[in-house]
Amino acid sequence: MSNIKTFNCPIEAPISIIGGKYKAIILYHLIDNTLRFNELQKLIPQATPKMLTQQLRELESDELINRTVYPVVPPKTEYSLSEFGKSIIPVIDAMCDWGNNYLKKAETQNDSI
Repeated sequence: MSNIKTFNCPIEAPISIIGGKYKAIILYHLIDNTLRFNELQKLIPQATPKMLTQQLRELESDELINRTVYPVVPPKTEYSLSEFGKSIIPVIDAMCDWGNNYLKKAETQNDSI
């Protein structure tokens, strides 16, 4: 959040912050979990390591997630929702509900063809 942007419409802010290619998916997986990079990579196999790293860095920069590095060998890094990031859970939940309704509607339409 160090780079506060100016928006003309309130919906621009959340879209700007969670609108990255995998950001909402990352946040979804972190709602009830603390995960390591490799675990996230397995949950989001379509994300290249470079893209996943970029999305994680942006979420961390926007203070939605915490990145915890443990001083062990081999290095251990975990990602979790920050306190501020937890405030977006209702938005992610609403997106999931909408997505489920959309998929049911699409399935119903496909069945009737």
